[in-house]
Amino acid sequence: MAALASQLTAYLSSGERVVSFFKGSLVPKQTISAGAAVCISAALFLAYEQYWYTSKKQHLPGPRWKVPVIGTFLESLNPTFEGYLSKWNSGALSCVSVFHRFIVIASTCELSRKILLNAPQNTEPSVVDSMRKILTPENWIFLHGKAHQDYRRGLNVLFTRRALGIYAPVGGDVYSRHFQEWLALDGKAEPYQLRFRELNMEASLRVFLGYYIPKETAQKISTAYLRVTAALELVNFPIALPFTKVWYAMRAREFIVNCFIDAVKQSRVRMAEGGTPNCMLDAWIESMIEERASGKKIREFADKEIALVILTFLFASQDATTSAVTWAFQLLADHPQVLERIRKEQEEIRGDNLTCNLSYELIEKMQYTRQVVMEVLRLRPPVLMIPYQTTRNWAINDDYVVPKGAMVIPTFYPALHDPEVYLNPDSFDPDRWGPEGDAHNHPKNFLVFGVGPHYCLGKEYAIMHIMGIIAQASVMMDWEHIRTPKSDKITIFATIYPQDGAIMKFRPRGSIQAST
Repeated sequence: MAALASQLTAYLSSGERVVSFFKGSLVPKQTISAGAAVCISAALFLAYEQYWYTSKKQHLPGPRWKVPVIGTFLESLNPTFEGYLSKWNSGALSCVSVFHRFIVIASTCELSRKILLNAPQNTEPSVVDSMRKILTPENWIFLHGKAHQDYRRGLNVLFTRRALGIYAPVGGDVYSRHFQEWLALDGKAEPYQLRFRELNMEASLRVFLGYYIPKETAQKISTAYLRVTAALELVNFPIALPFTKVWYAMRAREFIVNCFIDAVKQSRVRMAEGGTPNCMLDAWIESMIEERASGKKIREFADKEIALVILTFLFASQDATTSAVTWAFQLLADHPQVLERIRKEQEEIRGDNLTCNLSYELIEKMQYTRQVVMEVLRLRPPVLMIPYQTTRNWAINDDYVVPKGAMVIPTFYPALHDPEVYLNPDSFDPDRWGPEGDAHNHPKNFLVFGVGPHYCLGKEYAIMHIMGIIAQASVMMDWEHIRTPKSDKITIFATIYPQDGAIMKFRPRGSIQAST
């Protein structure tokens, strides 16, 4: 069909013939105008486009016809959670098409796990169309198969117990400093989503890069990174034209990576002189120095490689963790009995020194706080899906073959809200993760950090980070959530947030009770 459409278009484009399509033959009839030829060619193209879409769609739920050329592009410019939910509820597999891209969405736990576990044999990382342009095609996250496994192996040293022990107190210092800024507002109510983001961005930069990044530069990076976030939509305009979101994001990435490369150079000098590691970058450089000195054959990461890896860590930690922190503060304010149990746990493990510095050993003792974080991540999973692109036709189940070159998307929200696995799945119940709960009996459904070869390297760091924030906040502050009709409605900006931005007010610990 494609070859025939091409033949017809070429035949008509001369403006000298009209086509009689009968039994596959082309019969010259009469001379026509170039305009008429163009119209006929366009009609043939649109007819073929519908054939292309319906032949791939087959029986899958989805739009019956493709909007000419753009497909569901206009809808994708303003994605809604309700729109995603509708697709997930329409069937185990559903489909849409945007521009040239045919997209298959898997909504069951079984199919999502199958995609994640079998990705190397059938797909390559796609993430979103703009991602390769923003993070650069040579970025390690786009590696596949053995190359990807070997690269990840070189990064394991960054998330050992020893490394986590370095990161915890660094984060704790940042948390306390931001909490003091919030308290200085003297209980003023305002949306705190961006403040949570600022806390998380500084914590990420200090944990990853220490103080090699000056405060003024860190603020510029935070502002620039908003450009990256804004461009990480599932579907973007396919060409990075000047002044588009992707174009701005690419400029932002160049600035950020250059800042990171400068930090790498500084760390190399300091660690070569025997400095004590105080961030991820230092720990990484030190590990290479130690392994090289021991005579081991190691992978020597270049400055730009290290900078790009930290950029991807920032991508993975910044938006997803900010989402989780936003929901955590809102849910704890709405469930004061849960917050009170966190405070009691802090009193038990901290003793007389409630304001002691955070440490990894302290965080390990916070069993109930960990339950709370697990439930926040289950109820409001920051990452809803991870797109891949098929490298061959893939018989994903008994009655559908995902065509080669299609985007195939495993989704996480349905698995985390399966009523057959989680009783009352839309309720906030940290006890489901406790000794009497059964959430731990269903690890296959907890897809928050993925599964398989692309499983999140930083899972334990992310959980530790969120635990540290809410634990430290619980002993320093009281907070109140100002509810609005949009508080429980979900907006999507790379990850998910309350539509009203989480309106809060904070006061020093105990002041609310004293004033009531």
